[in-house]
Amino acid sequence: MHSKEEKLQAFERAVGVMDDLREKCPWNHAQTNASLRPLTIEEVYELSDAVLADDPAEICKELGDLALHVLFYSKVGEEKGLYDIADVLDGMCEKMIFRHPHVFGPGADEGMTAEEVAKAWELRKKKERGGRRTILEGVPKSCEPVRKAFILQDKASAVGFDWDKPADVWPKVDEELTEAREAVGFETRKAPGRSGSQEVSREHAEEEFGDAMFALVNAARLYGVDPSVALAKACDKFQRRFTYMETKAGERGLDLGKMTLAEMDAIWDEGKAAGL
Repeated sequence: MHSKEEKLQAFERAVGVMDDLREKCPWNHAQTNASLRPLTIEEVYELSDAVLADDPAEICKELGDLALHVLFYSKVGEEKGLYDIADVLDGMCEKMIFRHPHVFGPGADEGMTAEEVAKAWELRKKKERGGRRTILEGVPKSCEPVRKAFILQDKASAVGFDWDKPADVWPKVDEELTEAREAVGFETRKAPGRSGSQEVSREHAEEEFGDAMFALVNAARLYGVDPSVALAKACDKFQRRFTYMETKAGERGLDLGKMTLAEMDAIWDEGKAAGL
């Protein structure tokens, strides 16, 4: 591993490289915060893939790509006279020091549990100058829904708004699933919705399905399961098995679009039995 001096030298070099790119490269010079945003999101997902794959080399690479974006946004702010990388890092340090009195405070308490630290973290956010007025205010609006549900629930839990034990969540999950079935007429065998309006029916079904998914995300969180990771794995599994079915059907001279569901299920089960 590198010494502190070597780390500082590497950071100084990175700042210099960003300065040169911004000044001398037409593409880099043309970028704005708005144009960088979708690229940053892509980089975060690539880092997430590397973490899930537990690939140190890829994690290191993707962290570098993400660090470049931090420098990029900071450079754009510097050019506008708004902030620079020093402001970004100083702000981060001040925030961490303020939110960790058990580490940096005069009465540092090393005996706090992780749960106690998380609860204190959310409460201290509200005390920051210019900080958020409510616990949930800072949840990103553009966050994908499964992750957003998890974050909302986790933040509420940090201040005590949670089930007493994980098992308590299942009646709520069952209740919401029942209401989702009723919204589409499955439980009652009636037409979906609460009125004759198809638009109202769709809105009601969306509401109930949303409640059911929100409850299931909550159950996953309570049992220590990351719902985004679980759903991603389910998607990967479905893709593997469907691709197997499609490939095998083609090899056997079958047209997937003309096969019966039973015929497709038979090949699907082959892939499942093969461990796909």
